[in-house]
Amino acid sequence: MSAVRPLLLRPGVDPARRRLLGALLGVPVLAAGGLSGCGVEAESPTPDGPVELSVFWYGGTRRAEATERALRLYSARNPQVTFRVTWQGQGGYYERLATQAGGGNVPDLFQIDDSMLGDYAQRGILLDLGGYVEDGRINVNTLPPGLVDYGKIDDRVYGVAAAQTHAAVVFNRDLLRRLGVPEPTTSMTWADYLSWAAGVTRASRGRVAGSMDPSGDHRALWLWLRGLGSKFYQGRQLGFGSAALLDWFEFWERARSQRATPAAALVDRADGGEPARQLVVSGHTAASFAWSHQFPELQRYSRDELALVGFPGPRAAQWDRASMYWAGFRGTRHPGVVADVVDFLTGSVEVGRLLGTERGLPASLTVRQAVVQTLDDPPAERVAALGEALHQQVGPAPAPPPRGHNEVRALLTEAARSIRAGRSGARAATTQFMARAQAALAR
Repeated sequence: MSAVRPLLLRPGVDPARRRLLGALLGVPVLAAGGLSGCGVEAESPTPDGPVELSVFWYGGTRRAEATERALRLYSARNPQVTFRVTWQGQGGYYERLATQAGGGNVPDLFQIDDSMLGDYAQRGILLDLGGYVEDGRINVNTLPPGLVDYGKIDDRVYGVAAAQTHAAVVFNRDLLRRLGVPEPTTSMTWADYLSWAAGVTRASRGRVAGSMDPSGDHRALWLWLRGLGSKFYQGRQLGFGSAALLDWFEFWERARSQRATPAAALVDRADGGEPARQLVVSGHTAASFAWSHQFPELQRYSRDELALVGFPGPRAAQWDRASMYWAGFRGTRHPGVVADVVDFLTGSVEVGRLLGTERGLPASLTVRQAVVQTLDDPPAERVAALGEALHQQVGPAPAPPPRGHNEVRALLTEAARSIRAGRSGARAATTQFMARAQAALAR
C-alpha cells in the first residue's frame, strides 16, 4: 500500500542550518537552463516563505516510520520547510515513478537504486548534485570513496548513497547443524561452493538442495566477472564476451548435474528476488544469494536461524555498493533545499540513529560507527559484521549500470530459464543473449 501525508512543522532550534536555508530561499539566481554543464542546478527566484518538498520512496511500514521521523526532525529545525511524503512497497514503484516522469511531475526528492540511476540520469530527469558536493553543502567526506563514485554518471553526481550493502550468501544455520554440514565461508572459490552445495543435497538425501541456482541473477554474474578481472559493463556496452558467459552457464549446468541446485520450477519462482520467495526461507535450499541489507527481512520470513557470508570468489570482486540512493528531480523549484535535505539524511548521526539499518549500513562511516554501537538486533548485527569484514578489501567501484540495464537483466533471466528448461543449449542461449543485450544497450 502507499501513504501520502504532510509532515507538520514544529518550532526549530538550528540557527546555522536556518541561515543556510534562508539564503537558499531568498536569493534570486539563474533559471535551470542557464547552467548547462555546471555542477549545481540553478534555483528559480523564490520569495521568502514556506517551502513544501515532495518525497517518495519504497519500503515497508518500518522504513516509512523511520523516514518520517527523520523528516519531522528536519522540519523542527527548519520551520519554513515541510514535506509531502508518499511511500509504497517496491512492487510497482518504478512504474509509478515512470508515470510521474512522463507527466513532468517527479517528486522533489526520491529513492532510487542502481538499476535505474543511469537510466534516469541519461534521460535528464535527475538533479546534478555535483556542485553541492564540491562546495561541501553535501558532505561526502565520511563516505567510502567508492560509494561516492558509485553515484556518478559521466563524472556527475546524480545520487548520494542512502546506505551501503554487499553481495552475500544467506544460509540456514540451523539446517546445516541438523545435517552436520559445515557452514560456507566468505571468499571460498566458486568450485568449492559448488562442492559444498552438492554435499548439502547428499546429506539431506535430496530433501533440500544446497544452493539457489543464480545463473540468471545479474548480481552473481557480476561478482563472478569481477573475480576474473572482467566487467559487466564497459560504458554503454557489455564488458564481457561470449566465452565468459558460456563458462558461467556451463558452471551451473554442472551444478544441476550434481543436484547442487533445485528443480527449474522452484528456481523460476524465486528468480524475481522478492525476499518472501527466496528458497532459503521456504526451506527448499540451504543457501540463496542476496544483498546483505535484505538479510533482516529474510530472517523475519524464516523460523530457523539464518546467517550470511560474502560471495564466493576474491573479496576484491566486491565493491562499495549503494543499496539505494537519494536523488533529486532536475525540475524541482528548490534544488538547494533538496541538497540540504540529502546532506541531513545521509550525514547526521542523530538521523542515522533514527533510520538505523533499515536501508542497509549507513553510508557515512562516522554515522555507521555510531549506529552500529547501538544495535541490539542480531540480524542487523550480522550485516554490520559482514560489512566491517569486507570494508577494507573491496575492489574499485564500477560505474552504475547504464540505461538499458533492466532489459539486460530480463534477458539474462530469460536465457538462464531457457537452459534450465531444456529449451536451449548453453551455447545457443549465450549467442542470443549477447546479440539482444548489446541491441538493448544501443537503443
